[in-house]
Amino acid sequence: MGETVVAAGTAQFAEPFRRFGELMRRAAAADIREPTAMALATAGADGRPSVRMVLLKGFDEGGFVFYTNLESRKARELAENPFAALCLHWQPLETQVRIEGRVEPVHAADADAYFATRERGSRIGAWASRQSAPLAAYDHLVRRVAELEARFPGDDIPRPGFWSGYRVVPDRIELWFGRRDRLHERDLYTLLPGDPPRWEKVLLYP
Repeated sequence: MGETVVAAGTAQFAEPFRRFGELMRRAAAADIREPTAMALATAGADGRPSVRMVLLKGFDEGGFVFYTNLESRKARELAENPFAALCLHWQPLETQVRIEGRVEPVHAADADAYFATRERGSRIGAWASRQSAPLAAYDHLVRRVAELEARFPGDDIPRPGFWSGYRVVPDRIELWFGRRDRLHERDLYTLLPGDPPRWEKVLLYP
């Protein structure tokens, strides 16, 4: 399970980020098992979409951060097409958040700092997994883990160079709230260019 992520000082953020922080706190208080779980949709140069679940590991007005193997399918697609969409759905709250925007790599120092907070098994697993590559038999992965356990006997396990994070820098954020008779409430925020840029809010039909 991942820890709940709520950025400090969200009261000072622009409205969509402030409201997102409030929703994340509500989700954590509702004892949802994995409130930071979010669907990540990407598409390669061929335009074929793919989606999977990842964990939100931080957010602020600069964007929404997740970590992964840089040789994975998602990373290859982001190299070809650096735009992505996220969706967090908290069913007990009848609430979801949709986020769209360009994607940029996090700073190496930020990836190092986060990697150091992971449990030992997760750090070993990051080294062991050739994410998205074919695996002849599960025993091969088990053996790789055993070899890496011997290679890193203590707690000093550096971040592998093929593992880091991405930040989705949003230009669209939609907050969706379930209502009776499917008359749902949808608040769409769109980032408008300017100096400085500003967020415009419109309501959408359900």
